[in-house]
Amino acid sequence: MRMVNPAGRAPSPRLFVVVLATCGLVASFMQTLVVPLIPAFPRLLTTTPADASWVVTATLIAGAVVMPVSGRLGDLHGKRRLLLISLGFLVAGSVVSALTSSLALMVVGRGLQGCAMGAIPLGISIMRDELAPERVGAAISVMSSTLGVGGAIGLPVSALVAQNADWHVLFWASAGLGLICGLLILFVIPESPLKTPAPFDYLGALGLTVGLVCLLLPIVKGREWGWGSVRTLGFAGVAVAILLVWGSYQLRRRDPLVDLRVSARRPVLFTNLASIMIGFALYSLALSFPQLLQAPASTGYGLGLTMVQAGLCLAPNGVVMFMLSPVSARLIERYGPRTTLMTGAATIAAGYLFATVLMDNAFELITASIIIGGGVGIAYAAMPALIMGSVPVTETASANGLNSLMRSVGTSTSSAVMATMLASLAITVGGVSVPSATGFRLSFLVAAGAALLGLVLTAFVPKQRQPEPLVAPIR
Repeated sequence: MRMVNPAGRAPSPRLFVVVLATCGLVASFMQTLVVPLIPAFPRLLTTTPADASWVVTATLIAGAVVMPVSGRLGDLHGKRRLLLISLGFLVAGSVVSALTSSLALMVVGRGLQGCAMGAIPLGISIMRDELAPERVGAAISVMSSTLGVGGAIGLPVSALVAQNADWHVLFWASAGLGLICGLLILFVIPESPLKTPAPFDYLGALGLTVGLVCLLLPIVKGREWGWGSVRTLGFAGVAVAILLVWGSYQLRRRDPLVDLRVSARRPVLFTNLASIMIGFALYSLALSFPQLLQAPASTGYGLGLTMVQAGLCLAPNGVVMFMLSPVSARLIERYGPRTTLMTGAATIAAGYLFATVLMDNAFELITASIIIGGGVGIAYAAMPALIMGSVPVTETASANGLNSLMRSVGTSTSSAVMATMLASLAITVGGVSVPSATGFRLSFLVAAGAALLGLVLTAFVPKQRQPEPLVAPIR
């Protein structure tokens, strides 16, 4: 059977991949869309810095929660349909944010934008369902790279727009991009016939949502609330209790939201644990490098760059992630996804160790970020290959969604740990508190350690062969 688009023609495999990868880029772009505006949000939204941080927190939590849920819904009701719904949330959230200067509505809009993160695991699963076996590896590598590329390229673009136009333009632009992606999906991407005939676990989805929110809130807000405060510990305790009950319920259910027995398999378990560490290492770059590039030159180690200049310095690492996607596919084909993931983790660690020793000028930091970006691109391509080689074909979207969730847990934890570390080792220069050189070097060493721990965890994953799709592929 040949899959066809609404016009009655089978889409070109190249166009197929380009459209899905574009959707992934736009979805990941939402993560860094407002970064240049963070210092100005208290003034723009007439609120306090603490409350303004919810503009970022809402997107982070919504993205983490929606990935496993949208993945399961995609397995049940169609991945293309859920991909369109994800992009619909992005457009709706962008319009809400573009029309308001109210904190409450901005948080709502940013939360809706975060729901678009489900597009990436859904896109990866569609590729497995629809593409010929010889094309799957390269296509998944491209799609996986969008997780890092969108954020890296989006940072300087957002900074340029925010610096030269009304800040609402950013949201109108994201709405337009989401609408274009939706139309491309509608007219290019066919719906896969591969679905799971089972009811959706609404109670399980509710339990996972509440448990994840209670888990991520103290991680993201712990520094602001106080790590030992009643609120932080209370949320953490409630999260543990809810997730334990949720896990017990999932094990008893015939058609669970997340098949914990499959997730406990050695390849899946250790891949997900390694994903947390790789996600931690990735976000450490996004948090520490811009601060170092923008630190005042009077500190003796800062370079005094503007936000736009710092973003442009870091953009090459996103380009390298994308350019290495075919290399990642060849590594997976020749050496297997396990060895490829270990190679990526080792490369990330090498990049951070390079930055620890050499951080005296922009060229050295750009070089370090390129090395790290290359490692992330290689590692992110291997993760879905490991997952899909270990789960039933009818659960690929939900399994990829859970893996993406693990990466989000890693980035959230990195945000909390790195922010606390850099703040605790800050110095005052010209009346302004900035992280010290020791703080930056320590953050690089911690990130390198996380990447090496990811390498060790991956070593426990058994070697496997590449999976083949079980539906008639596009030729």
